Amino acid sequence: MKVVKSLLLGTAAGLIAVGGAQAADLPVKAKAVEYVKICSLYGAGFYYMPGTDTCIKLGGYVRADMILGGGGDYGFANSTTSVNGGSNNRLTNYYYSRARLDFNIDTRTATEYGVVRTYADLVVSYDSTNATGSNPSSISSSSASLGLYHAFIQFAGFTFGRTVSIFDAPWQSYMAGGPDTIPGGSNHVNGVNQVAYTADFGQGITASFALQDETSANNGQSNLWNVSSGTAAQFVTGVYGANAWGGTRSPDIIGQVRVDQAWGLAQLSVAAHELHTAYYGATEASGHPSDKWGWAVAGALSIKNIPTGAGDVINLQAVYTDGATRYNFQSLFPQSFFIFSGSSNAYQSTGFAGVADGVFGTGTGIDTVKTWGVRGGYTHNWSPNWASGVYGGYAQLQYGTAGKGLICTNFAAIAVAGSTCNPDFNFAVVGVNTVWTPVKGLALTADLSWSRLDQKYSGAINSPGIASAAKPAAVYELKDQNSVSMLLRAQRNF
Repeated sequence: MKVVKSLLLGTAAGLIAVGGAQAADLPVKAKAVEYVKICSLYGAGFYYMPGTDTCIKLGGYVRADMILGGGGDYGFANSTTSVNGGSNNRLTNYYYSRARLDFNIDTRTATEYGVVRTYADLVVSYDSTNATGSNPSSISSSSASLGLYHAFIQFAGFTFGRTVSIFDAPWQSYMAGGPDTIPGGSNHVNGVNQVAYTADFGQGITASFALQDETSANNGQSNLWNVSSGTAAQFVTGVYGANAWGGTRSPDIIGQVRVDQAWGLAQLSVAAHELHTAYYGATEASGHPSDKWGWAVAGALSIKNIPTGAGDVINLQAVYTDGATRYNFQSLFPQSFFIFSGSSNAYQSTGFAGVADGVFGTGTGIDTVKTWGVRGGYTHNWSPNWASGVYGGYAQLQYGTAGKGLICTNFAAIAVAGSTCNPDFNFAVVGVNTVWTPVKGLALTADLSWSRLDQKYSGAINSPGIASAAKPAAVYELKDQNSVSMLLRAQRNF
């Protein structure tokens, strides 16, 4: 019996040991899948990043544009926004196309100090070609371009990084749609580097202060002409001398107060802008003018819930600048350009314009340029799927007496007898559009605009010609110029 008992116990122990070994080889039960959770704290579209308390939202749009009769990235036909757009000859494109992807990332994290937000907006565009001269071999090739419109951190009322300017109205230049080249207020839709602080007083009342690097905006600052180096070849293109900015010394100083409530919005903005030139000549020994400060002030008004229909809105702006022209003839407006058309008493007619903050010559100080402008738009919703807009903008630019005298000294070299020199000009834009939204997130737009350059030169000039525009040396009539453009757009927001 002892032998049997020992045998049974040994067998049981062996079975237990084998069973334990097999149990150790069984797979461990997998952890539950951590599904992405909706974050309802900051509105629709936010989700918690797995394993964190940070909420993230991805968005953007895909867009296809066709511009008929315009110049470049939807503006009036001129020599800057589309090379040879203002030539109005066989080198001029009759249409222009663009495909664009916009992708943005928005994150929010709640902390004991408030919400920490980061936001970035990247844009990839593929544009059609531009002719760059009369030589076919000089036609530029198409290529994709990358842009960074926004990249900022917000925390405790502060904003650090790149975004729109607090000087701008919330709708930028697009009061009711329209082209990129409407004057009458600032437009930093492509972003500008800055440090800003906003104080919220409740009930939609805020006050903001910012230090802004205007050199980082689209196309940078306006011109600061050193007229001493101006040539006739430059003059007929709207370039009145060297763009003689010195190194950066001070950021633009911006202030803004805003009331944003159910009835609409009212905003007042001010800006201070330092003019710091390079030297009169090629070396330090030539000397330089003293620095000068320019400034700008603007007001914006939006009226919502007007009796014409649900969602209808009127947006209005007005601005005055002295030595800070970019806050009126904004970052997407060409800073020098020319346009040609027909003439009954000369080879052709031409109009050209130069936009600047100030003018100086050898031994003189800076004479600042003054401007004012207004713009507005009205949007009407016919139905949830159809909306139309009408808009317009008008601005004047005036050179000072000293600056005008310096510019007109160079004009005398090309002027035909009896002609008068005045580099001042006015510019106007009016337009209409209709947007069809057949399904949510998809918009099809047709936008027609008319632009007019009201230049103040009179008479005619003996132009040395513009080789890149195939314009020969000849007598040209000085005349106001017009441009008509249509934008056709399909855009899918996601």
